[in-house]
Amino acid sequence: MRVDHLVALGLTRSTIAHRCRPGGPWRRLAPGVVKLENGPVTRSDRRRAALLHAGARAVLTGLDALELHGMERMPAPAGPVHVLVPGGRRRGGAGLALVERTHHLPLAVPGRWPLAPVARAALDAARRLVVRDEVRAVLAEVVQRERCSPAELNAELELGSGRGARLAREVLAEIGDGVRSAAEANAREVALSSGLPAPWWNARLYDRTGRFIAMPDAWFDDVGLAWEIDSREFHLSPADHERTLARRSAMTAEGIVVLHTLPSGLRHRRDAVDELRRTYASATRRPRPDVVAVPTG
Repeated sequence: MRVDHLVALGLTRSTIAHRCRPGGPWRRLAPGVVKLENGPVTRSDRRRAALLHAGARAVLTGLDALELHGMERMPAPAGPVHVLVPGGRRRGGAGLALVERTHHLPLAVPGRWPLAPVARAALDAARRLVVRDEVRAVLAEVVQRERCSPAELNAELELGSGRGARLAREVLAEIGDGVRSAAEANAREVALSSGLPAPWWNARLYDRTGRFIAMPDAWFDDVGLAWEIDSREFHLSPADHERTLARRSAMTAEGIVVLHTLPSGLRHRRDAVDELRRTYASATRRPRPDVVAVPTG
């Protein structure tokens, strides 16, 4: 609670200070904000204290907001809690919060917590991450889970500050090509290094009767080669992984050449490029399967 709220309830400031002494029953989390017990401070405690400290209309954003929105593949929130406040407000974070003033304060999504919309939270997180794969994980997941579209992310990026936007802009270009995970983004770099025709990412394949076959990670349409990135880590659940195995069987039954690559194998760029070139050359030595591919729209 805020100290001024406790005073309004009838407690004196000296009583509050006494209860917040070392070893006392309460803990002070920030100037003017106390925790009404002395147990370990949880991330939830930090979020509530940050909102109380930041004041009315404060909105959680960044990784904390994304976690509360249900995202799972991003880095775990740590350090100061990122909150947005109206542009005219002056408030330090006191080591507890990263208080960002903005003239484009979003309306909080209805719910238990005042959260920035997914697109805003994702871009606010991406601007402060420095590891490319972490930015990929954040932006790809919100698109893959259909919580926002690439167009919404691009629009949000243009509305916000250009500070820290370079990585986010580059990753959004990857997503615009159809890439939907950090592993696929690494595969895209391998494909660009190979000198082969650019593949389609997450294209939908149909047989000659119009029956859906599968949606491989990457598709080389000129030779009918599917490229799959093999790992449970980059699928959302074991059930997704089982569906991946089923779609590979469906592609093989149609005569499609399928290349399987582990995400760890993509780190060895030269070996991955060589394997991709060899498999592509092999695919050229047999007739292209009679399938129709529809690019990601």
